[in-house]
Amino acid sequence: MAALWRLGVCGTQGARALFLRTPAVRPALVFAFVQDRCPSGVQHIHLSPSCQAGSKAASLHWTGERVVSVFLLGLLPAAYLNPCSAMDYSLAAALTVHSHWGLGQVVTDYVHGDASQKAAKAGLLALSALTFAGLCYFNYHDVGICKAVAMLWRL
Repeated sequence: MAALWRLGVCGTQGARALFLRTPAVRPALVFAFVQDRCPSGVQHIHLSPSCQAGSKAASLHWTGERVVSVFLLGLLPAAYLNPCSAMDYSLAAALTVHSHWGLGQVVTDYVHGDASQKAAKAGLLALSALTFAGLCYFNYHDVGICKAVAMLWRL
């Protein structure tokens, strides 16, 4: 166990000055967090000193990503066992949303600059729309995703 110092944030705007407050005994692998004092008087612990760091929309987005991932885990075996048009269109929607959100995180992490990030996100939106339209076209005018994968496995 190592003694670490807890950092506190004070000031009216949230993150004006850092000062050492009280010693705390923590395991060596645990890091000290920045305490954020919001104007309402409630203390929140964040890695970034911002009162708006814990947004409800970000939490719902994270939950939605996990729901789609778990949905895909069940949808893939169900589509294999029961290939039908409902499964084809469900796969088209779920795979498109899952890949759009994943590539959106890649754009957020690796594309720098405001203008280039907006252009990359617009391109990603166009790519996702074309992907979904292409999968729906394939489902309607051809054999569908489930039967196409089954045909590939027979080769």
